[in-house]
Amino acid sequence: MIPWLHPDTPFPDTTQALGPDSDAPGLLAAGDDLSTQRLQAAYQRGIFPWFSEGQPVLWWSTDPRMVLPVAEFKLSRSLRKTLQRFLITPGCELRIDSAFESVLQACASTPRDGQGGTWILPEMRAVYAQWHRMGRVHSFETWIDGALVGGLYGVSIGRMFYGESMFAHRTDASKIALAGLVAFCRRHGIDVIDCQQETAHLASLGARPWPRARFEDHLNRVTALPPPDNWAYDESIWSEMT
Repeated sequence: MIPWLHPDTPFPDTTQALGPDSDAPGLLAAGDDLSTQRLQAAYQRGIFPWFSEGQPVLWWSTDPRMVLPVAEFKLSRSLRKTLQRFLITPGCELRIDSAFESVLQACASTPRDGQGGTWILPEMRAVYAQWHRMGRVHSFETWIDGALVGGLYGVSIGRMFYGESMFAHRTDASKIALAGLVAFCRRHGIDVIDCQQETAHLASLGARPWPRARFEDHLNRVTALPPPDNWAYDESIWSEMT
């Protein structure tokens, strides 16, 4: 049985999550509490919410866990050329946190292959927007001629970044935002970006699965460290990509 979490109920040990032979591998608990306090407690332990409309809040701890070690980010030749062209073209900009709620809305509404809906429901958008105002959630944004054409958002705790979702309305726009995030992480001593779910697309960019125990050990070491003190775009971060 999956435990039901009341507001004052702690998370169970992550080893109690459903295993690979179940219908929902990684499912740990359910409840109706989606506060910023609950999110903070979850992310510090590598637990994340993921549920559909009409479901309770479902909490997950997958094993293995897909992560992107930033030193292993694969900047392909074509993406490198795209990025170089983007950086020298007037009207093309990378921004951080300039339109967070627009990024959140775009991630929720942009159609995706094989998906008929979104898990970024109104209640999810509301609590992550609140968490953003508290300085915990950030967006990396690709802009062309004053239009937001791609981006991503994720959670920052200590020296850990947890990627949540991305979108693109132009070719490679989300990859440009991801490259900006990787460069920022390298500059600020963030070694790993959490990707949650294993996909071929993420693997092509350098992400790979870690056993849950290794992931949690990493979190124990880095979430207690001081976070970056300035979430602002500085074009000098691109030197980290060479």
